Amino acid sequence: MAIHRKRFRVEEAIVGEMPSPEMIEEAAPMHSEIMAELRAIRAQMAKGTPPAPLSGSAAMAAIDASTAHELSEARTMLETYRAQIEQCEKLKVELDLIHDAIDRTKREIATLHGKSFDGGEMAKVNGELGAVVGGTEQATQQILEAAESIDQAASAMSKVQSADQQKRLADDIQERVISIFEACNFQDLTGQRISKVMGTMKFIEQHINAMMEIWGGVDAIKAHVPAHVDTRSEDDKLLNGPKLAGDVGHASQDDIDALFD
Repeated sequence: MAIHRKRFRVEEAIVGEMPSPEMIEEAAPMHSEIMAELRAIRAQMAKGTPPAPLSGSAAMAAIDASTAHELSEARTMLETYRAQIEQCEKLKVELDLIHDAIDRTKREIATLHGKSFDGGEMAKVNGELGAVVGGTEQATQQILEAAESIDQAASAMSKVQSADQQKRLADDIQERVISIFEACNFQDLTGQRISKVMGTMKFIEQHINAMMEIWGGVDAIKAHVPAHVDTRSEDDKLLNGPKLAGDVGHASQDDIDALFD
């Protein structure tokens, strides 16, 4: 605790109103703080001259400008995010459509595989076509043999004079004619077999067309069809088979007759 000494009037007259030691001791901490602040200011000045302090209105204007700039940037980012979200939504719609198209195509393929392309159904189709070929060949052979026998019997009939022989030849001709009629029945069986095959082919065609419609129709599919290159020899190119109505690239009977004129 500091002892307060009474000052004499002579000291007061010489020294005047000097601060007492007690006041100096109390001001020491404040002096240290001031010096510390000065040293800090000098250090900042050594790093770089700080900007001049703004007045109250200028400071508010600067704050408003900074806030407006940040708000503008935030709005720009928000618009960008909204545009990206819209693009994502459009992409999701497209992906949903593609998923639906693939799912429908899978169902069509599963239907074809289950009812058309499995071993039993295709074996049946091959069997029906084989039976058509075999029945047609057998009927053709039977008709040709009967026609040959009729021709021979007709030739022999003109040479015999006996009524009994003529009757036997006539009976033979009649029997061969009946054989021809029987052989012509193959057309009915052939028609039934071909109808079965056509039913299967129409079933396949229907589901293939459905798959083509799923992916945009025939016109959209044609754009992806590779160019066809005919690798057949020149002779094979002439073997186009029987002509259908409206087919092009086939020789007509008139063209063939013109070769002999």
